[in-house]
Amino acid sequence: METDIFTLSHNFLIAIFCIGYAAIILEFLIHVNKTAVSLVMAVICWLIYFVGDPKPLHTSLTFLNTHLSDVSQILFFLLGAMTMVELIDSHKGFNTFIHHLHTKSKKKMLWITCFIAFFLSAVLDNLTTTILMISILRKLIPYKHERFIYSCMVIVAANAGGAWTPIGDVTTTMLWIGGQITTTKVIVDLFLPSLVSMLFPLLIFTFTLKGSFLKSEIDFRDERLEPGAKLVFFVGIILFLFVPLFKAVTGLPPFMGMLISLSVMWLITDIMHHRHEEQRHHLRVPHILTKIDVSSILFFLGILLSVNALESTGILNGAAQWLNQHVRNEAIIATVIGVVSAIVDNVPLVAATMGMYDLQTIPTDSPLWLMIAYAAGTGGSILVMGSSAGVALMGLEKVDFFSYLKKMSIPVLIGYFLGMLCYIYL
Repeated sequence: METDIFTLSHNFLIAIFCIGYAAIILEFLIHVNKTAVSLVMAVICWLIYFVGDPKPLHTSLTFLNTHLSDVSQILFFLLGAMTMVELIDSHKGFNTFIHHLHTKSKKKMLWITCFIAFFLSAVLDNLTTTILMISILRKLIPYKHERFIYSCMVIVAANAGGAWTPIGDVTTTMLWIGGQITTTKVIVDLFLPSLVSMLFPLLIFTFTLKGSFLKSEIDFRDERLEPGAKLVFFVGIILFLFVPLFKAVTGLPPFMGMLISLSVMWLITDIMHHRHEEQRHHLRVPHILTKIDVSSILFFLGILLSVNALESTGILNGAAQWLNQHVRNEAIIATVIGVVSAIVDNVPLVAATMGMYDLQTIPTDSPLWLMIAYAAGTGGSILVMGSSAGVALMGLEKVDFFSYLKKMSIPVLIGYFLGMLCYIYL
């Protein structure tokens, strides 16, 4: 009887997840906000898990608390990064250097944007890079419809750039900390495949983009800077770069580095503006926090907790084991994991894979681990919801699922396969 209830609850949980996922995809048709759907989906999925789990409730709650701890780290990181970017933007700090990046040529702008995102995400991470680059693009390209391709390619470039360094993507970091890959090997072996995965869609859109930007669209150099704009911009960039260094030195999770960076910025701006409270109220962090898109953060919470519910039931682990039993080719397994990570969060997929193979069976720096690092990092770009950077894009730029699918998915998928072939045969 218990087994029947357990199986029924699993099937019901999968059905709720699929219905919720479809509702998020069809947001523009059903006119129900995706954040509301993701939160309802998360709560119902966990409720089904609790009802169907034969273990005592306090044991089941342990799984929820563990996952909530991991999700909270991402949310606090996101909150800190969004506040830092908004603080720089409120001071008009980006105007201190953006005029060096702008160009009237749409094609040249696309290449500049992609390569900055590609290399920046290797130093920071794909999520921080996305938030930063979207803010810069809003200054460079004020009209949202013209920003679409550029914003989407930022996701592709940031995910590709994050795949070839240990700190660029959370899954690569997991494999690095777990001892599956080493720094030198992942950089040397995955740089070219990651670059190829970005270059194919970049070339495709280079040929489709036509014309140039009007001068009025990008001429903002005369816009008046707020007091302390240059200091806030340069300190902000240094503090962003400090986050991965803080993690490497202390071993503490990245959100701790982001929070200490935010606190430093908070102190600096308070000291700068406290004597001019009435005139500069809009430049202080308490006001900046009111401008943060909380809806995006809650959307993150719902999506990640929903996936965690699937992981806790063992459904994702079972799928990984099925692959191990029926598909014995390592390249195919890694490729499939990358494609699946476009639908389901890549963190539990990689975690399940790490649990399937021990380091005695598959030693450090084996091709399987490197292919998984590449696949999990770049495969999430195939669909807009396949990576944390993509989910952030949905919140920041309100990009819907089908717009991304129609324009981006096929070129990105081909680029993903070409990158994998590049690793296998070169």
